[in-house]
Amino acid sequence: MDIHQILKKLPHRYPFIMVDRVLEVDPGRRLLALKNVTINEPYFVGHFPSRPVMPGVLMLEALAQASALLSFDTLGVDLDEKTLFYFAGIDAARFKRVVGPGDQLLLDVSLQRQRQGIFKYGAQARVGDEVAVEAELMCTMRRTA
Repeated sequence: MDIHQILKKLPHRYPFIMVDRVLEVDPGRRLLALKNVTINEPYFVGHFPSRPVMPGVLMLEALAQASALLSFDTLGVDLDEKTLFYFAGIDAARFKRVVGPGDQLLLDVSLQRQRQGIFKYGAQARVGDEVAVEAELMCTMRRTA
């Protein structure tokens, strides 16, 4: 799935789109995506000027966006103006590696369970073989009025 297909599935736009490409998808099970981290990211101006570091909360956001892509694909739902995907919880988040300009963040999310509109994922972001962050994410899809 390239960026054009991703933009049809996610409502996020620059500077908040955190998924550049989907490498693998197994509907209902797993999705592997890529985030290219560049020096042009707007947060690097202040985080931190002398040693640019991707904020942990944005790594979690990238994993949540990958989770949303898996959910939309699993349900066979396309983005529309009335459907949004929200965080419902983050558990056991652990940051294990600094991510900076030039890194490629591999976003690996696995659907653990889906019940009554709540999705629970095991999520891990890696740079190469090194884990940068891992967490359990809970998300929900809601239709607005």
